[in-house]
Amino acid sequence: MSKSDSLSASAVAAFRAGDPVLVHDAADREGEVDLIYPATAVAPADVRRMRRDGGGLICAALGSEVCDAFELPFLADEIDHPAADGTELGYDERASFSLPVNHRETYTGITDADRAHTITELGRAAAAPAETDFAAEFRAPGHVHLLREAEGGLAERLGHTEFAVELARAAGRAPAAVVCEMLDPEGDGARTPASAKAYAEREGLVYAEGAALLDEL
Repeated sequence: MSKSDSLSASAVAAFRAGDPVLVHDAADREGEVDLIYPATAVAPADVRRMRRDGGGLICAALGSEVCDAFELPFLADEIDHPAADGTELGYDERASFSLPVNHRETYTGITDADRAHTITELGRAAAAPAETDFAAEFRAPGHVHLLREAEGGLAERLGHTEFAVELARAAGRAPAAVVCEMLDPEGDGARTPASAKAYAEREGLVYAEGAALLDEL
């Protein structure tokens, strides 16, 4: 078994078990490491870990087929404001953001318990979109930002959204995952891949380079 085969198998096995995986997209893209969980396995303690050890935005990535079923748009297409015109990103053609939502059974939506509930319910909904009335269960705006997978998945876009959704599929889970950027706990930028890898080793988590996963997912 090659190193990349072993890495991919470890990442998929971790996701299958409900454990997080750290994924670095690429040095010539965002150059960031995201802490990624399968949506159906997120508990309040996991949200706490993401905000404490990750520090970035906690978002739920959904498969494109799920977004189609729920009629979830790209947010930039829905904003009728000049600020949404001519959006230019240094790392990609467009952002993956869709609607920010809360589950209707939450209160403010921002607590660890509320966000975990919204996330796990998104995972449940993604497993059975035909049986879900999305608007009846979720409200917008909310505190969990949805990310819409590119139509062609990793063949079209090499983002954390696509890696997360493909990991979930490969693990036999609903095409829904949670991503959170890892920021430097001592500085102003993103956590370096070396620092994120050291964190993964201390915590007993799988760290993966996107390029190594790409050939296997």
